Amino acid sequence: MATDYQRLIADLLAFYDFRDKTVISVGAGGGQLIEFGRKAAKVLALDNDAQALELLRENLRIAGLESRFEPILGDFFEADLKGDVLYFEFSLHEMRDPGAAVERGLAMAPAVVVFDHYPGSEWAYFTAEERKVAASWASLGRFPVKKTESHQAVQIFNDYEELFQKVKGQGETSLARIERYRGQTGIRIPMSYGLALVAR
Repeated sequence: MATDYQRLIADLLAFYDFRDKTVISVGAGGGQLIEFGRKAAKVLALDNDAQALELLRENLRIAGLESRFEPILGDFFEADLKGDVLYFEFSLHEMRDPGAAVERGLAMAPAVVVFDHYPGSEWAYFTAEERKVAASWASLGRFPVKKTESHQAVQIFNDYEELFQKVKGQGETSLARIERYRGQTGIRIPMSYGLALVAR
């Protein structure tokens, strides 16, 4: 296990109450943090990756949450969805224009919850995403942010191969940066993550 997902879920649920709300979850594929939806009225789980949505469906079946979630394959900027809250799950930094994404989110729901890597995160450096992460948080400066939090966790890997498999899709810069861990075991990399609530 790369990181403690239970801790991330606990931090998310302490930050925002999803109870009885219709949630538009952006970047929902994979389903590592689906427990947040257990008390929601409905989660419209939007992702543009069909394979990730298949994994989400499997995790929903295992967790007994299939009735709470509606997996939707599509592009966020083209989706015509409405809800009580729009939730970016480690996906805002992946948006081509994070500011425009938050703006669109506020057109789809009166509140936006951002849960993402935080500027200065060592893990974001090793995945070669530090610039995208910094830009996504900077984009929030033009919106009415009601509250923010930041937390620390650790990404843990048994060995270099496990780390390599985790980041291999991140490109050559990331692979070059993890070279320092080649041959090592019990690899621990600090990960900073943050939460923000934006509301109209």
